[in-house]
Amino acid sequence: MNAAGIDIGSEAHWVCVSAERAVENVRSFGSFTADLYALADWLQECQIETVAMESTGVCWIELFQILKTWGLEVRLVNAHHVKTLPGRESGVLDCQWIQQLHSYGLLSASFRPQDQVCVLRSDEF
Repeated sequence: MNAAGIDIGSEAHWVCVSAERAVENVRSFGSFTADLYALADWLQECQIETVAMESTGVCWIELFQILKTWGLEVRLVNAHHVKTLPGRESGVLDCQWIQQLHSYGLLSASFRPQDQVCVLRSDEF
């Protein structure tokens, strides 16, 4: 499977890929920029093409942009939709659950405006 699941946290991001892609298929990465690039490198090494990530805050934005820049299909999924399904209790279990649901095609992406609209909505222009 070429799908990954990420549970976004303020201090660490838990990432799961298929056991076919890596011996150690669940890893934790910090939330600093260097950590996010290391995460993207690892996903590329595992030949991941699509990622589903869950976040309840704004910590997902930089990782989302980095992964998109690296050519990955990135889906920000609604935490409420994932939480209504049983089987989650920790960052490790969350990312495994997200990866499994995503690999089965059961997670749809939340609405995200096009990049030009995001720039207009931010203070960066």
